[in-house]
Amino acid sequence: MKSLRVVVRHHGGPEVLEIVEDDAPHPASGELRVQIIAAGVSFAELLMREGIHPEKTTLPFTPGWDIVGIVDEAGEGASHAMLGKLVAALPIHGGYAQFICLPEDELTSVPTGVDPIEAVSLVLNYVTAYQMMHRLGHASPGQRVLIHGAAGGVGTALLQLGRLAGLEMYGTASLSDHQIVSDLGATPIDYERADFVKEAHRLTNGGVDVVFDGVGEANVWRSFRALRPGGRVIAYGFTSFLQKGRLAGGLRYRLRGILRPVWYAVCAFVSPGRRRILPY
Repeated sequence: MKSLRVVVRHHGGPEVLEIVEDDAPHPASGELRVQIIAAGVSFAELLMREGIHPEKTTLPFTPGWDIVGIVDEAGEGASHAMLGKLVAALPIHGGYAQFICLPEDELTSVPTGVDPIEAVSLVLNYVTAYQMMHRLGHASPGQRVLIHGAAGGVGTALLQLGRLAGLEMYGTASLSDHQIVSDLGATPIDYERADFVKEAHRLTNGGVDVVFDGVGEANVWRSFRALRPGGRVIAYGFTSFLQKGRLAGGLRYRLRGILRPVWYAVCAFVSPGRRRILPY
């Protein structure tokens, strides 16, 4: 049986994505084969395609961080009870394909009745949000947090997890998305018409405990200025570089976008007030 998958043979923009036909893979011992129904599309995959993601992958490779599909074949030693089950996984690469083989313990059952496309939207976004909020942010009830891009994928995940954690939340978003932010329990800030640093201090009377910054570049230092003493910025991306599905500005510009937050982190370390910038 033949199957299709996407291959990246050299780094670049969307034009490097190539569809190829291969023999369908068969699971090795302890593995299950999943017929993929839905795969996520994320900023992390764009960075990997461009060759600048910290998670290095040898060329050629098939992108695809997160998938949802149906188990259709079991390798030796794997549970045949999983056949026909809807599952989710976070393989990091290999998801842009019709089939993928993964160790059984890397698969999570999807509850009956959940739409596969809705399910795949949760995997990478919510793992990222949870790790940042609890492992780096050390969230605790009553803390004040500012979330950039609060109406986006990771942003809405942070809002939902933050509400469960009992956080006081503020979120930057365009005016048209303010209702989404409000519905998820946060106070919206219009970043296009207001200075979010001033708004954060005005609304909290002193600054926030944590800022989740996926914008990058100079925005990271502005986020630092929104902190109260002892606060921290969790820097996890640089979406400010996105232009029509690719990173803008050439290699020098991209390297600046990666190195500048590191420099900001060093400056924060030696600044008064025990405030920190932590890369995710």
